[in-house]
Amino acid sequence: MVNVGGNIESAVQGQYSIDIRSVLQEAWTLTKISRLSIVIGALICMFLSMVIVMVASQYLGGVENALKDMKAQYIINVLVTLVISPFIAGIEMMGVFHAVGLKTQPKLVFAFLSKGAIIAICALLSSTLSSLGFNLLILPGIFLLVTLSLTVPLVVEKNMMPIKAIILSVKALRFQFFKLLAIYGILAMILIFSIFPLLAMMNSGFEMIGVVFLCFALTYLTPLFYNTKGILYREIFGVKVNASEAPAGSHSDNDDSGDNNSNSGNGNNGSFTA
Repeated sequence: MVNVGGNIESAVQGQYSIDIRSVLQEAWTLTKISRLSIVIGALICMFLSMVIVMVASQYLGGVENALKDMKAQYIINVLVTLVISPFIAGIEMMGVFHAVGLKTQPKLVFAFLSKGAIIAICALLSSTLSSLGFNLLILPGIFLLVTLSLTVPLVVEKNMMPIKAIILSVKALRFQFFKLLAIYGILAMILIFSIFPLLAMMNSGFEMIGVVFLCFALTYLTPLFYNTKGILYREIFGVKVNASEAPAGSHSDNDDSGDNNSNSGNGNNGSFTA
């Protein structure tokens, strides 16, 4: 097998570097050639989320009541997180696979349902911790939101339990917190600018133009976001792939005995094939 990028031992010691411009440039290059699978996967997750919201709302007194009831909104948010997170994990791994030169297909969104319970727990814990941070003070919330952003790939690719993945992600990402915050901040600003045309055209009769522009922008921004996360994961924690599929120049890690922390993408050897 070949290890592409960083590794856990170096990550927890902060022995990795993040170049903001290089990461975003590479993510954009990947997005231009591989956005379709992520876009389709995101549409599947959106559809499933809408179904869950509609069904749950009916059991909570209807959509109008759910919109007014904070408790109902909390229950719906938890349900969506638990049910959708295993599918979103597939999209996250698309970004990871793209970052190591592998092609992906939309069906990958269903590839990790066997780990659904563990992924759902990890996503719920990460979301809860971030929410608590925001409720206490804004800065702890931002810190946790950034440093917990790579927990799901750790659960999937490194076969970690949620608590271990959360602790490892915080320990490793804290070293480059400000650069990571800058990267996510840039992506957030692009999203905000994409919404401006819709806001400017509200009540003008041309709202549909703004909607179309936003939807078109999201077909690029969504893959860009997940490809960016995939590159960050590769650079910080590394990804094990089959030697025959590894990109040229990758770091070789001849682990014939198998890595206990690696998940098997093909069922038995700790490496991934998309």
